[in-house]
Amino acid sequence: MTEADTVATHKLTREGLMSLEQYDRVRNDFRATVMAHKMNRRVQIGPHATLYFEDALTMRYQVQEMLRAERIFEAQGIDEEIATYNPLIPDGHNWKATLMIEYVEEPERQAALARMVGVESKVWVRVAGFDRIWGIADEDLDRTTAEKTSSVHFLRFELGPAMARVVKSGAVLAMGIDHPAYSHTLEKLPDTIRAALALDLSG
Repeated sequence: MTEADTVATHKLTREGLMSLEQYDRVRNDFRATVMAHKMNRRVQIGPHATLYFEDALTMRYQVQEMLRAERIFEAQGIDEEIATYNPLIPDGHNWKATLMIEYVEEPERQAALARMVGVESKVWVRVAGFDRIWGIADEDLDRTTAEKTSSVHFLRFELGPAMARVVKSGAVLAMGIDHPAYSHTLEKLPDTIRAALALDLSG
């Protein structure tokens, strides 16, 4: 069992992070590990929207990178970063994901964001045999205005115990976005992604 298999829902603590000096020594290897881990936690829905499912390892990497970039080593600063990113770690009964709306050209992106107002509330997951689970978006702050949505949203998908059990047993997962300006469905996620997401669930 790898580190990635065992830390999916563990919350970050100051004691579990590396110092700036320690992180600098292992950064390249650690980054390679995280990038490989992320490959099975990335779900592209249509040509311009991607869900990145977060867990303790992806958030640990994010915090270590922020501490490095900002040269944060004081306890208070570290605790503030942990408090920011811990809510994005799943709790054993849900999935948490970053939704990215991605366009190469800025004018095209701005036009799309204006058409896609409210898209963050139209993202769903379906476990075989159950109804759709609609993502709960942006619980920390509202990222949409009347004129346009944001290119980044944070989503939580709550699963009941029965759903969690069948996911861990191998049930087919579907995902999609059902918005008038952007509607795409993946009827069956690859088994590698389903298996990775199953690790986020307790039981």
